[in-house]
Amino acid sequence: MRPGIELSGKRVLVVGLARTGIATALFCAGRGARVTASEERTEDQIADAVAKLREAGCALELGGHTDATFLAQDLIIPSPGVPPSLPQLAAARAERIPIWSEIELASRFLHGRMIAITGSNGKTTTTALIGHILEGAGIPTIVAGNIGTPLISRVSETSDATVAVVEVSSFQLEIIQEFRPEVSVLLNITPDHLDRHPSLEAYGLAKARLFENQTEQDAAVLNADAPGVAQYAPTGPQLYWFSRAKRVAAGAYLRDHDIVFRRDGAETVLLQRSDIGLRGEHNVENVLAAVCATALIGAPPSAIAAGVKSFAGVEHRIEFVAEISGVAYYNDSKATNVDATLKALDAFPGGLIVILGGKDKGSDYGILRKPLRARARMVLLIGAAAEKIETQLRGAVPVVQVGTLERAVETAFERARTGETVLLAPACASFDQFENYEHRGRVFKQFVHRLAESHSDGALAEKD
Repeated sequence: MRPGIELSGKRVLVVGLARTGIATALFCAGRGARVTASEERTEDQIADAVAKLREAGCALELGGHTDATFLAQDLIIPSPGVPPSLPQLAAARAERIPIWSEIELASRFLHGRMIAITGSNGKTTTTALIGHILEGAGIPTIVAGNIGTPLISRVSETSDATVAVVEVSSFQLEIIQEFRPEVSVLLNITPDHLDRHPSLEAYGLAKARLFENQTEQDAAVLNADAPGVAQYAPTGPQLYWFSRAKRVAAGAYLRDHDIVFRRDGAETVLLQRSDIGLRGEHNVENVLAAVCATALIGAPPSAIAAGVKSFAGVEHRIEFVAEISGVAYYNDSKATNVDATLKALDAFPGGLIVILGGKDKGSDYGILRKPLRARARMVLLIGAAAEKIETQLRGAVPVVQVGTLERAVETAFERARTGETVLLAPACASFDQFENYEHRGRVFKQFVHRLAESHSDGALAEKD
């Protein structure tokens, strides 16, 4: 039984009015809370959101935050993009006002079981694959969280028979209280968001909060191959592992060409390595994690195998866009950190023109020197991080600063040779020029499609 909360009559402050903040404010208002929404942007900048919230009876504080508003609340829900170091949050914390993430609040209203997935990379693919397998198995499923739809928007759809598959970020986990998934999945921990977290250790500890409320009735699934993950293995829940390199005591692993699930000493071969249609060895890890989680939740082996075989991948993750004059274009806008870009590069044998850049997150781009030298003929740089990236890559591969994504696509078209691949894998956040990575990916695809349509020898192929 999950802990609940009565919102009727409570003073609830929602901080930040992006997608999650709007959904949270409307949810709380719909349950009788006295909602205030505080946002740094002005009414002119978020007019559509303001209209919805006013219609729902929410009070609004726009153009900045004030201590008085924060200190007059019974509960505060910051959006994921709002840093915990915000002075007004610190003032509320000092007065012991509860501060929860949206996933904490949503979990209080959730029915049924939950699988929660986190990690630096692979979260979206693994979350989508788990949902796909469970839906194919006939299990009532919702897919939500950091994958695009706030969990709080979908809790009303859950029942005792439902499995909620939830992608969760470090930003969401750092202010949970009793959030407890029945199955938790930690994919990996590599440097990311170091512009917000003070250190890699602090970032890892935020991720590991995923396990802190689990009990011996629950299961934790961890990557046995990923450096640094084992140190976060919890003591409360049952432990399961996944590995491409070795047999695990319990969990999923790759044995020669077989994907095997092992539990209580018994092993079941579920499918073959060749049944995975996704590019890259990192996606073998994602499949192993999904196999383990869905087996633990009760999906039959045949449904797991069928789900993996029929899964086409997710938008913006090594997504084929088009082939123009013998050159393939791939969209990996979801590669918002260096490790994700490394995995994208590893998915191709060579002949790459790579588009990098965006908003820096305190990353070390020097790690990309060796794989770029091995696989790329050229790097095109866009966005605010271009100078830093060029400095750290200098001498490894030819680098051209082009400024914008549109110019990057045009330059790639001019320079690419038949048989090569143009890969958008930015290794950066998108917020310097775009609303989010989805927006960046969509714009990239629009530019590529425009090129394809304007060249009669270009064969445009869209994802099914």
